[in-house]
Amino acid sequence: MKSTPHSTTPIRNVCVYCGSRLGNKPSYEALASDLGGRIASAGMGLVYGAGSIGLMGVVARAARDSGAPVIGIIPEHLDAVEITQDGLTELHVTQNMHDRKRMMFDRSDAFIILPGGLGTLDETFEIMTWAQLSLHKKPIILINHEDYWTPLVELVKNVVDGGFASAENASLLTIVDTAEQAIEKLKAMETAPSEARSELF
Repeated sequence: MKSTPHSTTPIRNVCVYCGSRLGNKPSYEALASDLGGRIASAGMGLVYGAGSIGLMGVVARAARDSGAPVIGIIPEHLDAVEITQDGLTELHVTQNMHDRKRMMFDRSDAFIILPGGLGTLDETFEIMTWAQLSLHKKPIILINHEDYWTPLVELVKNVVDGGFASAENASLLTIVDTAEQAIEKLKAMETAPSEARSELF
């Protein structure tokens, strides 16, 4: 994607994709807490899946407690399962996952990916695919904490090497190691509103 945005806007709201579980390393929770605090310190808001459990709950509470606006978006069928976080600036309950994803996209200027499971993988590949199709030009930052996402990075490279995607597709992800690096990348970036958002669904 080499096209130049026609207009740019500051990155105000960051969507974080991450696990609804804590994982088996204490460092995952520390990373999520660090990211939430740094989003607030950078004067940005958080957009996320509205749950209070797992890494999503950790990043939300850290952002909220540090003064960031926090927008939670959750589908009806997960509202009880993921136990909606209290104290959110905004809470939106959607009818289904598709509406949730669309609203998270619309409310966000950039995306940061923490360790997570199948749902996180789904969200990551979907937002990458939309970028590949030129539906948006929003930054996608992958925090490869302790090499958690190295197999994913290698898979994307293998897809390119196998001739099923162009080399440019590998650059859709900006890969960093820490929350600090992720926020510093965002501070240096600007993104354009997509001219094709209405085409997503």
